[in-house]
Amino acid sequence: MSQTMLDDSAAFDADAEAARHLALQERRGRISMILRYAVLTAVGVLMLYPLIWLIGASFKNNAEIFASPGFIPKDPTLSGYVKGWETSTPYTFGRFFWNTFLIIAPKVIFTVISCAAVAYGFARFQFPGKRILFASLIATLLLPNVVTRIPQYLLFSEMGWLDSYLPLWVPSAFAGDAFFVFMLVQFLRSIPPDMEEAARVDGAKSWQVLIFIVAPMLTPALISVALFQFMWTMNDFLGPLIYLSSVEKFPVSLALKLSIDTSEAFDWNRILAMSVLALAPSLVVFFMAQKYFIEGISAGGVKG
Repeated sequence: MSQTMLDDSAAFDADAEAARHLALQERRGRISMILRYAVLTAVGVLMLYPLIWLIGASFKNNAEIFASPGFIPKDPTLSGYVKGWETSTPYTFGRFFWNTFLIIAPKVIFTVISCAAVAYGFARFQFPGKRILFASLIATLLLPNVVTRIPQYLLFSEMGWLDSYLPLWVPSAFAGDAFFVFMLVQFLRSIPPDMEEAARVDGAKSWQVLIFIVAPMLTPALISVALFQFMWTMNDFLGPLIYLSSVEKFPVSLALKLSIDTSEAFDWNRILAMSVLALAPSLVVFFMAQKYFIEGISAGGVKG
């Protein structure tokens, strides 16, 4: 009887020790989680603070902008948005936003179509010189865009395309962005070609397979391509600066520079307010397509 009691007591002590050990592990896990979230929150606030300050400073006057690094305005004003929208030109910022849309929409559409077609050819077809052509395509990723600016400018000048949107559109229609082609090729290599082969057996042509079979499976990657191109074009300053000379054709990126007055009495909240409006479309589009963007980037890095 006493031996049984001793065994029960030992088992009880073992269970109690295991429970204490489990509670200690849970407590350590909670502390570790709290510390990780605290560090991530601190780093996130540090990285986002310039953006937060930009939004707050757009509601300040000059004296308050240069007096305090804080982002909360003491005496909020909308004068920056009102005067900034009017600009110092005969056109409002609405005209420059429309010009930006006229550049972005065709460029995104052309990029998605041309890069998908070229990537499909490299990923699914065998033809003479394929390795050399693909190696040449990848080699262009090593070239800075500045290297090709002068040859492109001379070419477009000879074609009479200066002061128009054609130099900004046409390269995208011919898969001019090698990075997007490479990304789509990697994505296609992770997709088994079984459905495509079945469609060909049923009599589908290559372009039908691309449109009706491959394109739906490429949706996350295509959205990533469109999002990248949207943000890059929205922020592009050098391209429009080189090819456009008429103010009525300027996009937002050039209009922001045009809005800066070198006089001492310049209201800096005007340029800050318009910068907030210029950032808004990219942020909205990114957060709306964030799910597909992450899926496309992660899947594109896996080779099947």
